[in-house]
Amino acid sequence: MERAYTVIQAAAEGGILRLTLNNPWRKNAIGPAMVNELLHALEAGMADEAVRCVVLTGAGDAFCAGGDFAQMSGDGAPQAEGKGDYADLLLAFANASKPIVARVNGHALGGGLGLVAASHFAIGARGAKLGTPEINVGLFPMMIMAVLQRHVSRRKLLEMMLFGQRLDADEAAQCGLLNRAVDPEALDAAVGEVTSTLLAKSPIAIRLGLEAFAAQDDLDLEAALPLLRERLAGCLATDDAREGLMAFLEKRPPRWSGK
Repeated sequence: MERAYTVIQAAAEGGILRLTLNNPWRKNAIGPAMVNELLHALEAGMADEAVRCVVLTGAGDAFCAGGDFAQMSGDGAPQAEGKGDYADLLLAFANASKPIVARVNGHALGGGLGLVAASHFAIGARGAKLGTPEINVGLFPMMIMAVLQRHVSRRKLLEMMLFGQRLDADEAAQCGLLNRAVDPEALDAAVGEVTSTLLAKSPIAIRLGLEAFAAQDDLDLEAALPLLRERLAGCLATDDAREGLMAFLEKRPPRWSGK
């Protein structure tokens, strides 16, 4: 957490790492520097035992307006810098061992929508637009397609991408891009409900669960079940599993050690 950042802000308190995309004069458009800083911040947060979950949001009135066109290379992709490129960032989200909650305070378009879709939870403020406008400038949402298709039906996704649609928050919740849409003044309370619920759970059970979820995500049933059987055995061997089962039998709240 000691690293100096220029286009994001990172602050950890009470078990929550808050990452803020901090380029409001460009609606938090994401370029190589922001990708690089997010990769560093996520790596630090995953390694910090005091951090239990991550909240991602944007400064100002936007979440993230998409890729920074001024920093695009000739093939339409942000040029890589430092730890990796945008594809590496989406993979870091997918493989995160702690929950990432997107606090969608404003428009999330293109690459910004990709970050929302790659997060484990997403709460959006009504008034925010979520969409894929790339086709309107002669591009296509290539990389975010991989995370969008995990939430949106095939027909709806093709309609979004080929029409360049922008959905309002309620529409985004209906098609699975958001967990729910709330009025702007209720956004912090809604995000707080998610984080407080996560903080009450066993840290090691969450970590092992997310790691198993990522490992089985693209496997067929025949390959997934043996892997998950093995992961269940590892989970049952933890101190928190023993404590949780004992607390259930003794009808008392569990006392998690995170081991």
